[in-house]
Order: sequence, then C-alpha cells, then structure tokens
Amino acid sequence: MRIAHVAPVATSVPPQKSGSVQTMTSLLTEGLVDRGHDVTLFAPGHSITRAKLHATFPLGYREDQTMWPWEMYELLNLAAAVERADEFDIIHYEAEYFPMSLAFTRLSRAPVSQTLHHAPDIEELTLWRRYPDAPFIAISREQARLLDGLNVAGVVPHGIDTERFVFNATPDDYLLFLGRFTPGKGPVQAIEVAKRTGMRLLLAAAEEQYYHDAVKPLVDDKQIVYVGEVDFDAKVKLFGGARALLYPVQAGEPFGLVLAEAMACGTPVAALDRGAVREVVDDGMTGGVFADIDAMVNGLARVLTLDRGHVRAEAVRRFGIMSMVDGYVDAFHRIVAQWKAR
Repeated sequence: MRIAHVAPVATSVPPQKSGSVQTMTSLLTEGLVDRGHDVTLFAPGHSITRAKLHATFPLGYREDQTMWPWEMYELLNLAAAVERADEFDIIHYEAEYFPMSLAFTRLSRAPVSQTLHHAPDIEELTLWRRYPDAPFIAISREQARLLDGLNVAGVVPHGIDTERFVFNATPDDYLLFLGRFTPGKGPVQAIEVAKRTGMRLLLAAAEEQYYHDAVKPLVDDKQIVYVGEVDFDAKVKLFGGARALLYPVQAGEPFGLVLAEAMACGTPVAALDRGAVREVVDDGMTGGVFADIDAMVNGLARVLTLDRGHVRAEAVRRFGIMSMVDGYVDAFHRIVAQWKAR
C-alpha cells in the first residue's frame, strides 16, 4: 500500500526523550516499511526514518517555542498530506490531542483514518459525531467502547520493540513511577504507596506545573527521589532496575504504554483498575490490578514475588511490533475497501 503517516508536529519521530505518541508513530512507520509498504512520514525535519520523510517544518513546537499557535502547525502538516492525496491509498493521522483530521475526511481524494491517544469525553464525542463515517482505529477495546457513535474500523493494541527493552532478573530495591506529572496519572498516590509500604520510589518525568505544586513538596531525595525526564536508554535501565512499576491512575486511560514497556524488562506492575488496564496487565501473572490505593498497598508484596521471566515472556508474546503493524494493515485494507464501495 501507499501510506501517508502523519505524525504530530510536537517533537521528532522517534522522540529524543519522552513522547509516547511519537514513539508509537515511529514503530508503526518502520514496521510498515519492513512489511514492504511505500510509506511517507509527515513529521519534523529532524526525525529519523527509513520511510520517505516529508518535513513540513524543521523542528517541533516543543523544541521551537516560536511555533505558536501549535494547532496551526498541526493543521498545515495534515494539509500537506491531503494535498498529495492522489499519491496515497490511505492517509493516517496520529492525533496526540484531538482528531483535527476529521475536517479533511470528506475533502481528501484518499481515505483519511485516525488513531486517538486519549480517552475522549462526551463533549468531544458530540462534536466528532458530525463525521460518523470517518474511520478510527482504536488502541484498546475500552477505547473502542468510548468511541460510541463513531466508525471504529479496527482495534489494534500498541506494540513495542521488545528487543530494546532489556530483561533484568535481579532488580534493585526501588519502585518506579514513570509518566506525566498530572493529577490523572497519580504521582501523589504513587508516593503514598511508597511511604505506606516503606519502599524507595523513583519518579521519572518532565517537570510540569503540577510537579511544582503537588509533587515536589513530597520529594525528600531519600525515600522519594525525582530523577528528571529520561531518554530511552535511561528509561530502560530504570524499568529493569525497579521491583515494580506503580500505575495508580486516577482517570481511565485507553492503553498505558509504560505498562507493556515495564513488563518487557521483566518488571511487574501494580495498577489501579481503570480504563484499559486489564487489557494490558494479567492480574496475578504480570502484575496486580487493584480497586483502590488501600488494596494496592496491601497487595504490593504479592506483586513483588511474581516471576520476572514470565512477565517478560508475556510482554514479548502480546506486544510485539509486527502484531501491531499487521493489525493496522488489516484495518487499512478494510478502510480502503469501504471508501471504494462508497
């Protein structure tokens, strides 16, 4: 297939540090190339890819603060792909914030599909339902359920490059929180779990206002340690060294990429039962899924005894890159067939 893959313009693809959407965009792009497809990646100019690169802008708006408003840069990057629609069988947009690609679905000369990377609220859905035929590819059954009233053309869980996540059978003695510092991610709750269980906790994420307001006052650099935002190699080292990853999310998420990444290093997960957690974590096998913080505190010891080799094996079996790639290709074929039928 001739595929236009449109990335967010926020950072390079793959990202130099954090950026789960850019990471997934890169893995899917390279996997499609490996499967023999003709892929054009629409992304900032300092991206690294074996696909054809269309660089509408040299940098991303997180790296160049003069790129404002950021929505305009996203829009023009999308438009660049749609303007070349005759060259592609399908255009696929990775919506980091919202699927502005919907506006092109009735104008493009090739079908436009989109993957959403968050759990939508009712106000968003009400607006998006103006385009009921526009195809979405959901990243979990939970997200597909939330996309009620929209055209879900397939459900394809995220994949990870399991070979790059190094297995560690003998971790250090700490817990890990890795994710954005927002109330919904639960960093304050992770600190509570660490304090109540008497374990050391490392926090790894970029500083945001919520970090300064709510998290930093709880950091003592002894039991609760902030290590900053980390690049890929440092992230893998942190995952492998942790006895468990804490995932006390307060708001349901449509996947939870860090869960699969931690498990690929052999590290079990202690997570709250929100969103798609049970689609990623096998309770009692690759981690523990808990109803609330009290249950997580009481059950953490059980999580720490899980067989790290089995945790790693399950992650490799379930979250390989090519399984994700083949799922997207199947969805793309269905979308193109529907497009031609209309």
